[in-house]
Amino acid sequence: MNPSRAKTPRAWQRMLSGRRLDLLSPEPRDIEIEDIAHGLARVARWNGQTKGDHAFSVAQHSLVVTDIFEALWPASTSNERLAALLHDAPEYVIGDLISPFKTAIGLDYKAFELNLLDAIHRRFGVGQLSVAAATAIKDADTVAAYYEATLLAGFETAEAEEFFGIPKLPTELHSVLSVLHPVSAKDAQTQFLLRFEKLSPH
Repeated sequence: MNPSRAKTPRAWQRMLSGRRLDLLSPEPRDIEIEDIAHGLARVARWNGQTKGDHAFSVAQHSLVVTDIFEALWPASTSNERLAALLHDAPEYVIGDLISPFKTAIGLDYKAFELNLLDAIHRRFGVGQLSVAAATAIKDADTVAAYYEATLLAGFETAEAEEFFGIPKLPTELHSVLSVLHPVSAKDAQTQFLLRFEKLSPH
């Protein structure tokens, strides 16, 4: 092949909304919540290795994390709760790589992910988070992982406690999470959008 005619590798993705998102230099104007909800509802957590008739989606996980975050931090603001809902939003285009694989890939992947998350935050007006709020979101993410691991992903309780710790939640929320089960992509997408509308400042 003539080098002068070689095509530049494509680094953008066409969305169902018609937007074209440049993954290397994402612009907030090219990000739509409908695309995020659609994508996250169809990305499986745990590489799809979960029980149930449906995959346990990142959209449903994001809702669970937001519920846990609100329970752990009842004085949190709508901005902070929106950040919790969107904490895995970049996965609508880059997928949900399991933590061991992210570690193997290294810092470049994390920087890429954070760059896209920053564009998403700017698009939807998510303000700067305090260290405490960011830590609380991570804690909620870890608690969610414990329930997902033990109820859906085949982990023994002792094994999950080793990796995720022992969760401490209000009794009512614990009862709800104890019967956690995957919902359909359509339902997860709808619920994600409804929660976004509730928390969004726009």
